[in-house]
Amino acid sequence: MGYTLEQFAADCRTALKADPGPAGRETVKQFVSKALKDKELCAKYLHDNVEKERTVLYEDPELGFCICGHVYNDQRQGSPHDHGPTWAIYGQAEGETSMTDWEIVSPASGDTPAKVKLARTYSLKPGDAHVYNEGDVHAPYRDKPTRLIRIEGVDTMTVKRTKVEIVE
Repeated sequence: MGYTLEQFAADCRTALKADPGPAGRETVKQFVSKALKDKELCAKYLHDNVEKERTVLYEDPELGFCICGHVYNDQRQGSPHDHGPTWAIYGQAEGETSMTDWEIVSPASGDTPAKVKLARTYSLKPGDAHVYNEGDVHAPYRDKPTRLIRIEGVDTMTVKRTKVEIVE
């Protein structure tokens, strides 16, 4: 039997209880990589017939972190964004995501968005996982179908994110 969602969630929970900060997230990233290598787990949750592009597969009742499955069947350009007051770990199961990191040159203030400039671009390929801590601004681009596992510190659909504007 392979790596199950229940084992994956328990491993993440143990790591985050031991250290909820960046070091614990690096440990969780290792579990994401382990999950990405399990073909049965990925096939079960990241298939063409999912109803939504983003599905919460598990939400921890105590710590609040979520394990999400993402299935994108077409090209998609994401805008620069952060995850508000929380963090996320992206794990590439299938396809390739071109990720761009942005440097904040002027923080958001009131209704004024944060100003960001391009910092670097890199590819997430199958098996790759990357941690985005609080305040990290990034943008994904997918030109073909992709499948991802993403861990969120809390359900990012419930948090306010920083408004961001690109500057040259």
